[in-house]
Amino acid sequence: MDHHQHAPTPARAASPHAAAVLAHLGGILAYFFVGWVAPLVVWLLHRRTGGSVAHEARSALNFQLAVLVALVAARILAEIPLVGAVGSVAMVGIGIASLVLAVLAALAVGSGSAHRYPVTLDLVR
Repeated sequence: MDHHQHAPTPARAASPHAAAVLAHLGGILAYFFVGWVAPLVVWLLHRRTGGSVAHEARSALNFQLAVLVALVAARILAEIPLVGAVGSVAMVGIGIASLVLAVLAALAVGSGSAHRYPVTLDLVR
């Protein structure tokens, strides 16, 4: 009986959709003004190869940049006396919308479907 230790088997390659899912899930952090970081990193890593990962990361990045602009505008509004409550409520609403849309996008991409956000700025091409 041979009792040689076998080298552990290498982890199987991550799903090709895993990076795209990660790019969309970055939107969970949008309320903290950093929802754009994960899609930017994924896009920078995959933009030269093209394909669905680069496309999904670019889509997520464009959406998160739109969310960032809206959050900054709401934050500025929150600092203005008499209308500050509107800005504060808008920040919470934008954060929740980004969270929900990011999770829905991640679920769609994880199952192999393409996803399109309802509102986006086409800043990154």
